[in-house]
Amino acid sequence: MRLRKYLITASAIAAVSAIALTGCSSNGSSGASSASGGSLTVAKPDGAAILATQINNPFISTGSGMSLGYDRMIYEPLAIVNPVGKNETTPWLASKVEWNSDYTQLTVTPRKGVKWSDGKPFTADDIVFTYELIKKTPALDLGGLKLSAAKEDGDKVVLTFDESKFVKQGDVLQVPIVPEHQWKGIADPTKDAVKNAIGTGPYTIKSFSSQGVVLNARDGYWGGKAPVAQLKYLEYNDNTGLLRALQSGETDWAQIFITDYQKNYVDKDPKHNVFWGANVLSPDMIVVNTTKAPFNDVAFRKAVNMVVDRKAHAEKARGNAGPELTNVTGIPQPTGDQYIASEYKDKSFTIDVEGAKKVLSDAGYTWKSGALIDPSGNPVSFTLQDPQGWNDYVTGIQLVATQIKSTLGADAKVATPDADTWFANIGSGDFQAALHWTGSGSNPWHIYDDVMNGSYLQQAADGKVSDNFGRYDNPEATALLKEYAQASDDSARTEALNKLQKIFVDDVPAIAIGTHPQLAQYNTRKFTGWPSEQDQYATADPTQPSAVQVLMKLKPAGK
Repeated sequence: MRLRKYLITASAIAAVSAIALTGCSSNGSSGASSASGGSLTVAKPDGAAILATQINNPFISTGSGMSLGYDRMIYEPLAIVNPVGKNETTPWLASKVEWNSDYTQLTVTPRKGVKWSDGKPFTADDIVFTYELIKKTPALDLGGLKLSAAKEDGDKVVLTFDESKFVKQGDVLQVPIVPEHQWKGIADPTKDAVKNAIGTGPYTIKSFSSQGVVLNARDGYWGGKAPVAQLKYLEYNDNTGLLRALQSGETDWAQIFITDYQKNYVDKDPKHNVFWGANVLSPDMIVVNTTKAPFNDVAFRKAVNMVVDRKAHAEKARGNAGPELTNVTGIPQPTGDQYIASEYKDKSFTIDVEGAKKVLSDAGYTWKSGALIDPSGNPVSFTLQDPQGWNDYVTGIQLVATQIKSTLGADAKVATPDADTWFANIGSGDFQAALHWTGSGSNPWHIYDDVMNGSYLQQAADGKVSDNFGRYDNPEATALLKEYAQASDDSARTEALNKLQKIFVDDVPAIAIGTHPQLAQYNTRKFTGWPSEQDQYATADPTQPSAVQVLMKLKPAGK
């Protein structure tokens, strides 16, 4: 197992220092004078409504700051966990972080010399305050931290949790730290817009309007001189509008799905335009309702799994934005190579129509005039659904429906409700099959938790579940997921994960069909140093916690 107990020490801290240029001042004032110069325009395709109200509260995920990602340049985390590359942890506001053996306690050394953007010093008190704020305000606990205590211990901070945080290290470490001297006066941190955003990050807000948000690099940033003087954040109504802006150079950095990205983006300026789908540990799955026919029959699930064309999905639905999903465990490669059980290392998905038909025949299925008939004598019919407008997902279910009809003779239909209806359907179980992503992290636990954890069924509210939408209920899988999450050593985790992979392969609780990369587009006309397939120090998604890390690693082109 690659993920291990992290003790970030002097050598790692030196690496962080190397990310930033040196020579910062320390007066804490706002302005662009500390930067090398130039600007970057960052954009999203979520519509003008995002800019109707200024919300800089980093705990409101739908607010302007988090939706556009500019909050990432203002509020910083203790450390950043890389979901690609080597899954390394990079210290940020902490100069060192160390977990105990069972990951129930985190010891943090606050970085010295850090100042808030209003000039006041950042201290251990701010860290304790932030985590205690989350503890006493459950609505802010977006990562399900289950913190039991946050206390200062000499020059360190000790965070204690009710359960192991091995599988949620990123959720713990990447909490945005807020200033106590400002937030202690906020009456309702779940709703306050925090118009005056005070952070430790390299930027402050210069202006906010319905036309966009402008950030200026500030003096006194602990990481040194910001290489970009100004950041401009824009919203477009849809992917088409944003794509045109990327093609023309109006926008420099974005995160959208682009059909035929090579032709429609990269080839517009092949020397500078880059499209990268970072292959994180998050496959796309056909989530099947295991409580309803025909997917309540494992034989039918196995048969469908054997005829899905993953190569076609990668090429036609995902536009080759990420690699084809090949391993039968559903774990994306090469990111997840080290986690795949030895018995499945060389086991790849193959299309086996005759084998699938034999599985069905052995289970009592027959065919009549080419149509598949179930053991009770009824034609097999079901509907795949995904929201209208989600072009890659709709194309994906159309491909699967066609494959199943042509190979197995089942009547596979496609429905495209609006997004709100779709979310309601999968939450309440009013569906048979849907193409859906899984959670991601620096290990595959999230993949299997999303489709195999029976605990979500016990936590259902008014019949609605928050995960495991397929309602797969296997006590052994649920116990193994808990065992993995709470294990105190790598060998125990490996043993639990190997067993989970076997259940996934044998019982097919969901049908993994493709990778789900974190997409990003950028150009190198003005700045270089971006993450890429060749240098996977982070994803290039401008809305992720690592966006500030990416920004501080940039260099003016030609230097």
